[in-house]
Amino acid sequence: MTTPTPPSTFPDVEVMIVDVQAPIGFDGTAAAVFVNRRGGAWVGERHVDQPLIELEVYDPTKQAAHVLANDARQAVLAMADITYGTNLVTEVEEQDGPRWLPDYLYSAANRYVTVMKVYVDVY
Repeated sequence: MTTPTPPSTFPDVEVMIVDVQAPIGFDGTAAAVFVNRRGGAWVGERHVDQPLIELEVYDPTKQAAHVLANDARQAVLAMADITYGTNLVTEVEEQDGPRWLPDYLYSAANRYVTVMKVYVDVY
């Protein structure tokens, strides 16, 4: 029995969630949600990509950043059972809930970070 090889290109889960880049001049004080793939794993037998997605959420106040972080979290959790192109998101798990994480690049920023694991059937 041969093990299926991973695809040469994984689905771009960042684009599945949101396709937004930091605006020019961003200093961490404006409302923003940044989506980054932090790694993950390919399960060849199941043809499933399991990326870890980090949501970095900023807002002018800590309270507003917390509300936006929970909104972003709910949006990603709602991706389960939805097809994006030829890829089906079968499950979403929270790995690290919204947590306050100061941003040392932007000292005035109010930032929360969440990590989600997304299961994507690759067709």
